[in-house]
Amino acid sequence: MNTYNDYIKEIEERKSLGLHPKPIDGAELLSEIISQIKDKNNPHREDSLHFFIYNTLPGTTSAAGVKAKFLKEIILGESVIEEISRAFAFEQLSHMKGGPSIEVLLDLALGEDTEIAMEAAKVLKTQVFLYEADTERLEGAYKAGSEIAKDIIESYAQAEFFTKLPEVDEEIEVVTYIAGIGDISTDLLSPGADAHSRSDRELHGQSIFEHNKEMQKEVLALKEQHPDKRIMLIAEKGTMGVGSSRMSGVNNVALWTGVSSSPYVPFINIAPVIAGTNGIAPIFLTTVGVTGGIGIDLKNWVKQKDENGNTIVDEDGEPVLKQVYSVETGTVLTINTKEKKLYSGNQELKDISTALTPQKLEFIKAGGSYAVVFGKKLQTFACKVLGVEVPQVYAPSKEISIEGQGLTAVEKIFNKNAVGTTPGKTLHTGSNVRVEVNIVGSQDTTGLMTSQELEMMAATVISPIVDAGYQSGCHTASVWDDKSKANIPRLMKFMNDFGLITARDPQGVYHSMTDVIHKVLNDIAVDDWDVIIGGDSHTRMSKGVAFGADSGTVALALATGEATMPIPDSVKVTFKGDMRSFMDFRDVVHATQQQMLKQFGGENVFQGRIIEVHIGTLTSDQAFTFTDWTAEMKAKASICISEDETLIESLEIARDRIQIMIKKGMDNEKQVLKGLVDKANKRIEEIKTGTRPTLRPDANAKYYAEVVIDLDEIAEPMIADPDVNNDDPSKRYTHDTIRPLSYYGGTKQVDLGFVGSCMVHKGDMKILAQMLKNIESKEGKVEFNAPLVVAPPTYNIVDELKEEGDWEVLEKYSGFVFDDNAPKGLARTKYENMLYLERPGCNLCMGNQEKAEPGDTVMATSTRLFQGRVVKDSNEKKGESLLSSTPVVVLSTILGRTPTMEEYEAAVDGIVLTKFKPSQKELVI
Repeated sequence: MNTYNDYIKEIEERKSLGLHPKPIDGAELLSEIISQIKDKNNPHREDSLHFFIYNTLPGTTSAAGVKAKFLKEIILGESVIEEISRAFAFEQLSHMKGGPSIEVLLDLALGEDTEIAMEAAKVLKTQVFLYEADTERLEGAYKAGSEIAKDIIESYAQAEFFTKLPEVDEEIEVVTYIAGIGDISTDLLSPGADAHSRSDRELHGQSIFEHNKEMQKEVLALKEQHPDKRIMLIAEKGTMGVGSSRMSGVNNVALWTGVSSSPYVPFINIAPVIAGTNGIAPIFLTTVGVTGGIGIDLKNWVKQKDENGNTIVDEDGEPVLKQVYSVETGTVLTINTKEKKLYSGNQELKDISTALTPQKLEFIKAGGSYAVVFGKKLQTFACKVLGVEVPQVYAPSKEISIEGQGLTAVEKIFNKNAVGTTPGKTLHTGSNVRVEVNIVGSQDTTGLMTSQELEMMAATVISPIVDAGYQSGCHTASVWDDKSKANIPRLMKFMNDFGLITARDPQGVYHSMTDVIHKVLNDIAVDDWDVIIGGDSHTRMSKGVAFGADSGTVALALATGEATMPIPDSVKVTFKGDMRSFMDFRDVVHATQQQMLKQFGGENVFQGRIIEVHIGTLTSDQAFTFTDWTAEMKAKASICISEDETLIESLEIARDRIQIMIKKGMDNEKQVLKGLVDKANKRIEEIKTGTRPTLRPDANAKYYAEVVIDLDEIAEPMIADPDVNNDDPSKRYTHDTIRPLSYYGGTKQVDLGFVGSCMVHKGDMKILAQMLKNIESKEGKVEFNAPLVVAPPTYNIVDELKEEGDWEVLEKYSGFVFDDNAPKGLARTKYENMLYLERPGCNLCMGNQEKAEPGDTVMATSTRLFQGRVVKDSNEKKGESLLSSTPVVVLSTILGRTPTMEEYEAAVDGIVLTKFKPSQKELVI
């Protein structure tokens, strides 16, 4: 009884943390529990019954297989358990979400006992998580003349698993809770530092609001005061869920404010209600849909206009806002799902039809988007078997086609990859489209949740539609601690078995890699018409169109090879003028955001839309700097329009890097990586011969807005500043405050510098090396007045730097150089004034393992400036993470402060920065 005793011991340990028993997912433990249930005299029998019924995870976990088999024994009368009747056993199976439970139900439905078969068929008609093995078995029985199989398939053809569900409540009463003023990062809902616990939903739930117990108590008090209402979590004067998709954030909100998905599955809640003055961040809103939740764009504060329609600004140039209606904590509101409006009593406050589209209402009714996706596939299967047209049960996909209007780049990609649309119909923005997915990426701090989601939806192998899936190790690269040692090998084995290329090989065949996931995806996306889904908000490729997604959407893409979403509006970005020699392309990226906001009176026209950037002449590594930052611009995604020669060069670089992965032994039995090399070669040949031209928008395409960036206006380095002391909290920690270097007057103290994350490439490492050589040549030595942490994004970059001699320069000035044979086991808490050469990966940008010292002012090349992400506040001062180019970061650590323009220009003199010259070619058709 060692396994059970260990479980009881763990339960006692969790009690001390205020936690319930951990849900059971292992076959060995559940087998022991079942043996105790069968033994009527066993002292643990009562507890064992409870664990079996209420605390066993469903889907394809090994425990689910054991549970399904035992329930089958009970139904057939082979085991008699007084507390579990045949009817209750069937009810248990109905909540097990596919996999072994479907196999058992099919065994029973196609068995010889007619009464049992009919009961099993009744349950099967409610199930949607069937895969090819299940449907093939059902189809075979139907063709062999089984009436039961025919009855089930006919039910599926009518989608009775959906139509017989209860309708969505016409009125949903909510009570408001303001979780913060200004943009709310998903770090507040699911802190990066707690990433290790995300798969333990109850434990991770304790981290909501960054462990702020007072806020947690306030939520509980509201629930107690309003037991008949749902709590609506709000970002007042801001956007909810910026920064990342973070399924764990939605899970935490649902755990505290949502409803239980099943009485027999613990800690899996659904249907949260969230809102923001400026809506919900696009990828986070997708995550809300996964759980059948509601995300509302409140617009309860609006910009004031003068008589000419111009935005009124204050003395700092910020728009003046006026409150339209109050949503202060404790306000009772009503969501009317029929009228699609938000009410306060009888007063209509806001039309919320965008939150309650027909498709989103279906997600709410079905308990989440998975059930709808699988339901549609199951209905299509059944109708094909019966040879009938698919009845219109689900809301028809919205198809918008405008005669005579050209297509943007994203419209072209969606039309090419669309599934199930009206044949021959050209679709424009606003159409709701199912698309086939080419590349899927999973990262290590959400990967365990993705594996859980795959188990929950009973998936066992990657869809054959997907060209390649990749599981990274970058988010836990900094510290190989006990949590990583326990979680990451287990994750890599699961994903390797599932069919993904994995960064860490479970068999130890090749050297473990921690390359930044976006960089790898940027290489393995080898077609400019690809659709890419990745488990990170920075899934923004320079080829194709890539969407950052939650762990569940990633799981769905891996299992089905599809994703469903509306075609977003696009904003066209072009460039004019000339780039100064001492400017870096990172300055162009920041200036794009600054000039866009200026051109549109403070309105972020990028938010929720596709940025179609006519980059033209930059190869994929450099162009990625722009696309990567579009996540911070709050864009849905981005697309690079490149010249033919540039795209060919980018594809050749990507192909060669995939070849390196193959040489390292990373390909699998299906030779997925070899397939990508072949695909890259084919695409290069297509472009050269003109048989399939490069992606180009039509000249008469329609855009939501067009932004022209004037390079002549960029006269000095640009810095994204969290503006931590702004009197208006809603203006803090946004990426919209872009300041020139001269703003700081060369006097702002810098406590730590960071060169790394997905925003840098090989060129940045070479800039760093050259700056160090220049300083040594001029001063005789290099002295740091602040620590400089350097984390190259990939091992390929490290290898190339070693070959070219630059790595030797970096090592010369380093007080620490990573060693994969002895990786760090503890996160740093203190830094010395020296250079740290860290393991390739996310490092400080992720904030889950290592951080700057509390209260530090950090100058970083990364993307995250949210409160507490890179640096926490101290009792004396707020921590702040300013984002800038590599040369600014390096010089700031040498000086221990921000440089003046004169110091900056002198430091980069003679150094080749990332150059950019706008294309002179026509990049439209």
